[in-house]
Order: sequence, then structure tokens, then C-alpha cells
Amino acid sequence: MNWTSAANVRKQLQRLWERGELLRALTDDAAFFPLRLTFKCPNSAELTEQFAAVRDWICALTAIPKIRIEWRETQHRVFGAQRLPASLWVDTAEDALALISKQHDARRFRTIWASTAFRHPALLDWLHRKPLQALDYTTVWPQLLAVLDWMADHPRPGIYLRQVDIPGIHSKFIEGHRAVLSELCDALLPAEAIAPGHRGISQFTSRYGFLDKAPRIRFRLLDAGITLLPGTFCPDITLDAANFATLDLPVRRVFITENETNFLAFPRVSDAIVIFGAGYGWDALSQARWLARCAIHYWGDIDTHGFAILDHLRKYFPQVQTLLMDEETLMTHQDFWGEEDKPTVQDLPHLAESERVLYDILRDNRLRPGLRLEQERIRFSRLQDAIAASF
Repeated sequence: MNWTSAANVRKQLQRLWERGELLRALTDDAAFFPLRLTFKCPNSAELTEQFAAVRDWICALTAIPKIRIEWRETQHRVFGAQRLPASLWVDTAEDALALISKQHDARRFRTIWASTAFRHPALLDWLHRKPLQALDYTTVWPQLLAVLDWMADHPRPGIYLRQVDIPGIHSKFIEGHRAVLSELCDALLPAEAIAPGHRGISQFTSRYGFLDKAPRIRFRLLDAGITLLPGTFCPDITLDAANFATLDLPVRRVFITENETNFLAFPRVSDAIVIFGAGYGWDALSQARWLARCAIHYWGDIDTHGFAILDHLRKYFPQVQTLLMDEETLMTHQDFWGEEDKPTVQDLPHLAESERVLYDILRDNRLRPGLRLEQERIRFSRLQDAIAASF
């Protein structure tokens, strides 16, 4: 028996709640209610064969609160004139919410809606589209509005988040709510206050004109004859990208490695430095235009992402050559092969022919699936020999 029951009525309304329709209806009740429910009733044969069950079903329907039943008169060949339910209706959003015990949530949403309408009516469209998401932030909605008040008064402020001074709100609150604040700021702020090229919570500060921590470049001098800091011997130095760009060091060669231990243990080389790599983040390094006159050697893992990082680096420095990222190195270290979790298969246009051949071997799984050789597994003597051979 699949006739509409009280449980089925609540299930239909629960689905509407989960889609946000019932909360949306609180702001525009006339557009959604009265609501006609999906209704399944007994057919003529069932009425004849299960008359007692049909009578009990009708009693159960009439006992459901907040439901309006439309009736129809019918003449049954066995039982004569009968009055049967024809359709079920819920007349208001309040009735629907009561049936699924969501009145408290509805009151919370009304509070959010009213406070937002008073302070930032431009956000009402967002609330209408995402009412359930708004409910997730009920306890902090006043603080979110306070941040938005400040943002509206200080577009692209040019300060660090730590410097935002709002009573009762600390900078970690803003950092912890960047996802929802991004959506709300996009809906509230004028276009000139938003940098559209910066997206995602990691670029929140850049998108809305805050200062951010400058990218850092870490490097070591490999030539004891080059003095950069007094009293130091081949120092390990970290500078922000802007200051690194001004160095114009008297070096001819630059090595880049992705592994920190390899960076620290890198052998001494005359007229050279080694840079601790940043994966795909080469934008900061590209500010140092003096690197264009240097021979650059990149040493990464022999896996698909290692070659993808190399490809990206060559967009900024076409002269980059690889170090120990060749097929011979791979094949002579079979005992140390590992597995790459999520290989990339994208085309890499900036690879040399021999690099492309090896990359295809890896991405096509010609030797084995997900093959990788991590750079720190390569024998140190091979590094020394490769450096000596590159002179």
C-alpha cells in the first residue's frame, strides 16, 4: 500500500527544506504557497477490496495537523456514495515548518534576514539563494555584518588583516570565515573594490586589497668567496621576493632543488647559489630579472609533477636545464623507485625532447603505474659527478 501518509507528507516537506525552498518562502510566501502535495490515493479496486483499510487511511489523513484536504464525491458500485480525499494542501510556510519542527530555525533565519535588510539590503539576494548556508552562521552573523560594515567603509584598505580594528572582532575571526566573507563581499562591494583575478580563500587578502605576507625566497651561497653578510660563511638566507630581486649577485650559476635536505647539503660550487624551490610558485622568483643572465639548473623528482614544475619554471626562465632528471638516472636507481599518488597527464609544451620522452614514459605508465624517483633517493656521489660534468 503506497497511499500518501503522514510520514510521506513530512518527507515531501523535508525535501523542500533541504533545498531551501521553505526558508525562501518566508520572504515571498505568495510565490510558493498554498502548496499542493504529491498525493497517491486508493483506486476503485482497492476501495472495494480494502474498504476498512481505506477508512483507516482517511482517518489518519484527517488527523494530520496543518493540512487542508480537498474532497471529492464519488459513486461506488458496491458502497454507493463516498466522500474521498482528492488532494492535500499546505497553505502557509508556517504550517509547513510546523509539520517538520523547523519553527526555531525559521525564527533564526527571520532574525538574520531582518538585520541584513536593515544594514546591507544588497545581501538579501545571497540570503534568498543560500538560506541554509546562512543558518550555519547564525551565531556569528552579527560579527559578519560588523566586518562587512567595516569593509564597505574601507574598500581596498591596504593594511594587514591584523590591523583591522573592529570592536569584539579579532583578525583570526576574519581569517576563519574567509569563505563566506568572500561570497558576501562579492555581493556587497563595488566592482572597483574587488580584484577579480584573485580567487579562493587563499587569495582573500589580495582580492579585497589587504596586504599579505610577501613571498619568501630561501637560498644558500655555494661559493665561500662571495660575501653577502659580514661574518658569515656560505650562509642560508631567506629574503622577501622584492629584496631578492634587488641583489644582482655576482654568480654565474643557479641551482634549484625541491628537497630541503638536498638544499642544505648541496656541494660547494664556485660562482653559484642554490635556491630552495617553491613547486609551482615561480611568480616571486621571476621578479629577479638578474637571474636571466645566469645558467639555471633545476633538480626535481623524476615524476610527472616534477616535469610539470620544470615546465612552469621555463615560462619565466627559458634557459633552465635539468639536473639528474633523465632516463639514465631513473633506470640506475630502480631499487629506490616509489609511487606518485596523483600523477598529472597534461601536455607540457616547454620540455626538451629528451624530457618529453621521459615524461611520456611516466604519464603513460610504460614502466609501471605512478612511477616516481624522489630526488633525495639519488646517491649523493651522482650529484657531485653531475655538477662536475656541468662545468
